Amino acid sequence: YIVEIYSGLLTMDKDTLQPAPDISETVPSPIFNSDGTVTYIFDIRRNVLFQDSSRQVTAQDFKFSMERALHPSTLSTISQVFLGDIIGAIDFSRGNADEISGIEVIDGFTLSITIDGPKPYFLSKLTNPPAFVVKREQVEDNPNGWSSNPIGTGPFRLSEWRLGERISLIPNQNFYLDPIPSVEKVTFLLAGGSALTMYENDEIDATGVGINDIESIRDPNNPLNAELIESPELSTFYIGFNAEKPPFDDPNVRRAFGMAIDRESLIKIVLKDLVEEAFGVIPPGMPGFNDNLAGIPFDPEEARKLISESKYGDSLPDIVLTSSGQGGTVGPILDTIIAMWKENLGINVDVEQSERALFMQDVDVGNVQVFDFGWIADYVDPQNFIEFKFYSKNIGTTNDIRYNNPSVDSLIEEAQTEQDNDIRLKLYQNAEQIIIDDAAWIPLFHSKDAILVKPYLEGFEATPLTLPVLRYISFKDQ
Repeated sequence: YIVEIYSGLLTMDKDTLQPAPDISETVPSPIFNSDGTVTYIFDIRRNVLFQDSSRQVTAQDFKFSMERALHPSTLSTISQVFLGDIIGAIDFSRGNADEISGIEVIDGFTLSITIDGPKPYFLSKLTNPPAFVVKREQVEDNPNGWSSNPIGTGPFRLSEWRLGERISLIPNQNFYLDPIPSVEKVTFLLAGGSALTMYENDEIDATGVGINDIESIRDPNNPLNAELIESPELSTFYIGFNAEKPPFDDPNVRRAFGMAIDRESLIKIVLKDLVEEAFGVIPPGMPGFNDNLAGIPFDPEEARKLISESKYGDSLPDIVLTSSGQGGTVGPILDTIIAMWKENLGINVDVEQSERALFMQDVDVGNVQVFDFGWIADYVDPQNFIEFKFYSKNIGTTNDIRYNNPSVDSLIEEAQTEQDNDIRLKLYQNAEQIIIDDAAWIPLFHSKDAILVKPYLEGFEATPLTLPVLRYISFKDQ
C-alpha cells in the first residue's frame, strides 16, 4: 500500500525494473568529484501536489523526509541501509549532526545528493519508501498518528482502513504521471474466509492461489486454468541461524541442519512445485545468479558426522525455532523440516510462535536461535541480497543472522564501488559461495506468484518485486 500512496524522486519501471523518473524530472547522471564522492542533481517537477491539494512538493520536503526517516527518534531499522551512502547520513542517524550534509537544497525545485563513492546501485535505493516524500506539516502536527490518515503524492490515496478487515484506496486526482488511475476503488480484503470461494462467486476480482488449490487449478480441464497467472518472484526463503547463539555459532552444526533437509521432496510433495528449489542466496532472474553454485546437498549421513565433529559433539543444547504466527499450527513446510531434523539427525526442535511485529523485533535484536524467513528484492541488484543480509555492518538491521565473516565483508566492500559490472557480479558470486559454505543461511526455495485474475481485469501484472502497478489496471467492457 505504501508504494501506491507515497512516491519519491525515482520509481522502478515495471518493464525494465530499472530506476525511472517520478517526482524528479529525470534520472540524473553521476557527477564524479575529485575527493571520490559522487553527486546527483535532481530537478523536481513543478506543481506536484500533496493529495490534500494544500501545496506543491519542493526540494525542502525531500530533505525533511529523508532526515525524518534517519532521525534517531524515528527508530527505523532500514533507513540507514537505504540512505546511509549519503554523506553525513550515518552521523545524523546517530545524533551527531543537526542535518545530513550530503543533502543540499539548491533552490525550491533543485536537490543535490552526494554519496560517499561511485555506487552503481544507489539510485535504485531511492525507489524505496525510506526515500519517499511525506508532508512536513502533517508529521509535525501529529508525530504519533499521522500515518493513520496519510497524505502522500502517489497514484492512490487511502479511503478506508479497518484494522484486520480491509484497506481501500481511491485515485489521487492530483497525480502527475500517465497513466492516471482509471479504477474507482481498489480494496484489499484482510479478513479470513476462503478467497478462492469468493473469487468463484464473483465477489473479488483477483486472488492468490495456495498450495491446497494449485494442482486443481493447473489442470487444463479446470475452467479457472485460463485465468491463472504464474510468475517468478525475485525472492529467497530460508532457514536463518543466529550465528552468535549456540549451537549455531558452529558452522558444522549449521551445515548439518542444512544437509538434513530434503529440499527436493519438500518442494515436490509439500509445496507441489509451486516454488523453485534454492541452492544459493541470489534468486534466478537477478544479475549475478550463479547456475554453478555449489549448494548444500541432502546427505543425512554426512550431516550426522558434522554434528559429531562440531565443538558440541552429540550434546547439543536445546533448540527452539521461532516463527511468525499464532494459533499453534506452523504449517506444512515447518512441520516437514522439523520432522526431517528428527528423522535424519535425531534432534528434537521445539517451535515458538510470536506475533509478526514481535517476531521481527526479536530477530533484529538477536533474541532468537533459529527462524524461518524470506527476503524479496527491493531492487534488481545482488547487492540488495549479499550486502543487505550478510555484511557485518548491517548486524542489527538487515543482517538478521548476525553473520560476521571478514572475507565476505572484504568482497562486499570491493564490490561497492567496482565500476566493471562483470567484475562486480563475480565478487558477489564469490561472497555467495563463502556464505553457503558457511551455511549462514539454509536456502529453501525461490517463490512464484500464482494469481487468479478475472478476464475483464486488464493490465494486472504479477511483478517480481513490490512496485506501484495499480494505475495500469482497467476494466474491460463486459
